[in-house]
Amino acid sequence: MHSAIYPDAPGHRGIDTSIEAADAIAAVAGPLRRLVYAAIYGAGSVGLTTDEIAVALDMHRYSVQPRTSELKCDHRIEDSGRRRKNASGCNAIVWVVT
Repeated sequence: MHSAIYPDAPGHRGIDTSIEAADAIAAVAGPLRRLVYAAIYGAGSVGLTTDEIAVALDMHRYSVQPRTSELKCDHRIEDSGRRRKNASGCNAIVWVVT
């Protein structure tokens, strides 16, 4: 079980499967978070949606989305106020570095 606290470690909702998932990803969450941050940083003021980050990093969006939540909670990225369509055709937040 990991001992760091969200957003420095993956969060969970107190349900056994959620706790197991958080523990399983804990060792790689930091490096993944840094990759996600670097992608957003590299995009500059254009920013990136979660889907765009996933494509840029050749990762699944379900690995990326929790990292954006952690970075937002840690005040390292923010909602630009802009939206772009995601793969589902829905509006998605465009993230930028704070």
